[in-house]
Amino acid sequence: MTIKDNYNGALQQPIGSGFNGRSTAGEVIKGISLHGKTAIVTGGYAGIGLETVKAFTAAGAKVIVPARDLQKAAANLAGIANVTLESMDLMAPETIDAFAERFLATGEALHILVNNAGIMWVPLRRDKRGYESQLSTNHLGHFQLTARLWPALKKAGGARVVSVSSFGHQMAPFDFDDPHFMHRDYETLQGYGQSKTANNLFAVELDHRGQAAGVRAFSLHPGSVNGTDLGRSAPMALFQQMGTHDAAGNIFPEVAASLKTVDQGAATSVWCATSPQLNGIGGVYCEDADIAELDEGNIEHNYDDPASLRGVKPWSVDAESAKRLWKLSEELTGVTFPG
Repeated sequence: MTIKDNYNGALQQPIGSGFNGRSTAGEVIKGISLHGKTAIVTGGYAGIGLETVKAFTAAGAKVIVPARDLQKAAANLAGIANVTLESMDLMAPETIDAFAERFLATGEALHILVNNAGIMWVPLRRDKRGYESQLSTNHLGHFQLTARLWPALKKAGGARVVSVSSFGHQMAPFDFDDPHFMHRDYETLQGYGQSKTANNLFAVELDHRGQAAGVRAFSLHPGSVNGTDLGRSAPMALFQQMGTHDAAGNIFPEVAASLKTVDQGAATSVWCATSPQLNGIGGVYCEDADIAELDEGNIEHNYDDPASLRGVKPWSVDAESAKRLWKLSEELTGVTFPG
């Protein structure tokens, strides 16, 4: 079998999917049956995660949602058929192991894993190991979860692992010298950017390692989406300073009009997880339900125009960084992928 990797962005070019930034999750999954398939979606009870779950179940999949806040999750998922709620906290490694053990004990194959949960704009917090919270939640927790679920992913005979990244990866490469901000001032957006770069590098290396077992990996930017929980820790003053909200805390109508709906925001996750257009491809960073362009300084970004916030930085598809991050992630979590 010929291994085709996205090392150094080798596959990083749009394929003309026919979709765009206004396409919805329902549109990209139209005509695709997920009957007999099992999916796990972290953070699948709010924002784009919830829309992803709705799209999968509507297509016939059985979906499991591991959640930290079971009460909120139960309320948000009420009335959706074929969804099972489980307890898990990405910053608590023992709960990840326990969840994975419960799933593996069922003997079921896992066809789709969407590493969707994430935090942003948080003050400096650390998990019990002393690891910075955005890296711990957004990358390390998902690395451990994917490793623990690996036997079930291999059993599917063709599985996809989708990591919800962000254009925010452009804010920071991965700092291998000080990933946990022990020796530098904490900048929350640097921490976020680093964690999203980690999502992309993880997809590149996971795809390289998983191809022989039929497991393909993807990362993606959902777009600038209105109505998610991602900014829940940010003070309103920050949004007002950015010029998106008025003095009363309401989003300006013209800003809202430029943002994606939650249904549009979920489209790229759903496309990466299910589209036959991606058969034989992997390790790529996607946006607007297509493969993104490599951003080598050729794309002009205008923060007043969310549609211009596109492209993937070479540092987050770099082959050496992907291998190095994999090794570091194994060391930090104490978890290695089974053969």
